[in-house]
Amino acid sequence: MVSDEPEAQGRISEGMKTLLILVGKTTDKHFQAAITDYAERISHYMPFEIVTIPELKNTKNLTEEQQKKAEGELILRLLQPADTIVLLDEHGKEMRSMEFARWLEQKRNTARRLVFVVGGPYGFSADVYARANEQLSLSKMTFSHQMVRLFFAEQIYRACTIIKGEPYHHE
Repeated sequence: MVSDEPEAQGRISEGMKTLLILVGKTTDKHFQAAITDYAERISHYMPFEIVTIPELKNTKNLTEEQQKKAEGELILRLLQPADTIVLLDEHGKEMRSMEFARWLEQKRNTARRLVFVVGGPYGFSADVYARANEQLSLSKMTFSHQMVRLFFAEQIYRACTIIKGEPYHHE
């Protein structure tokens, strides 16, 4: 799908769409503004979309497992059979930014739709883990889900600039 639009020229991948699924909305307006800014920047390099699954209501009556299962069902409904699914998970693989850029560039050659998922407060259901192709971790440290969204959006943008050889990243 090649576009003649000027803003589409120089994109990393016209074929691969990248989707970031978030469970629950970003409540901090400063984080939301920064995430939106990075999403717009990423869109200059590749098709990119953020989809937010609304938070579950009345979770006080649910166990952690029930909440993960309910959130998992909502996540799975958004996925297509051919999607490459990558969970942001504390037990996932850690990468340096240069490594992540090489990984992302490799995915653009093999994935039609690359879907990253940031789960809810208790993580993912067994069904979501079973559907995932890979798991990534941002750090051994624990961050709030609000921060993870911002940090990961920035890392996708950083990877795009590394792939294009732009001067944003310094190593």
